[in-house]
Amino acid sequence: MQTRGSGTTRYRSVRPVQILSALCLAAALALTGCTGADDSGGASSDSDKAAGAPGANEAGAGAADSDAGSGKKEQAAAPRLTAHIIHTASLTVQVKDVPKSLDEASTVVENAGGMVGNETTDRDSKGRERSRVVLRVPSDKYEEVLTELEGSGKLIDRRAKAEDVTEQVVDVESRIKSQRASVVRIRELMDQATKLSDVVTLEGELSTRQADLESLLAQQASLKDRTSLATITLSLSETPVKKVAEDDDPGFADALGGGWDAFVTMFRWIALALGAVLPFLVGAALLLFLWVRFLRGRTPARPVAAAPGGAGTGSLPVAPPVRGEGDDKD
Repeated sequence: MQTRGSGTTRYRSVRPVQILSALCLAAALALTGCTGADDSGGASSDSDKAAGAPGANEAGAGAADSDAGSGKKEQAAAPRLTAHIIHTASLTVQVKDVPKSLDEASTVVENAGGMVGNETTDRDSKGRERSRVVLRVPSDKYEEVLTELEGSGKLIDRRAKAEDVTEQVVDVESRIKSQRASVVRIRELMDQATKLSDVVTLEGELSTRQADLESLLAQQASLKDRTSLATITLSLSETPVKKVAEDDDPGFADALGGGWDAFVTMFRWIALALGAVLPFLVGAALLLFLWVRFLRGRTPARPVAAAPGGAGTGSLPVAPPVRGEGDDKD
């Protein structure tokens, strides 16, 4: 009985140890599983963060794009100053037929919506016709019309100028607004004035300010005209005609004509030389005439020698005649 009891007691003491070992093993396995789950969860969370990062970046990029777009919209909404430029040009073109080219230029300008201004036509010393005309064309058609006019003939000279008057236009517009407001205030004060002296003073001030306003309006109209219409000064001249050289040999008529031309040319040069010398010849003849007429008559005559014999008479003595042989015989 003791042996059984001891064996039973040993058996009973062994089972709890095994159960405790099993429980420890299960707990260890459970802890291991939890750790693996935590690791996998952390990895998944990291991967989720990594996957969510591009979305966040895209959201940030979208926000930046929206900010940039709003900035651009604000810039686009801001008012922009319109450029006001005065275009002027001058062209000198050599053409074969001036009237025909002038008509073509006028047609080009009128088709572009412009107008023809002052025109001057004359001839040079060689009889060639030339014209000068002022053309006004819209600013948006300026380059097109200028190019077409340049191609109408042989371009001799081209000068173009662009003057930016945007600041001047803006300044005049601002001054007009201020001046108009000032005129309105003066009129309101005139309506409220009760004294005659105040009314007279306000009328003088109103006249001055209205005169300044009219001057500003005239400047604005001039700037508008010069900026809306470009000015082109076109000068047309005829091309010199070249003489065609004759291939035929000269004949008798050609030689006679050439000789006659040479004779006429020589006679012309002689006449020119005589015409150039004639005043000097007339002057010399006049001086000679005066010398002969007046100076020579006043010149004293040379004294004549007295003859011998007759001292009283002062005559020269007469020589005795020479006798010949015949005289002795008589």
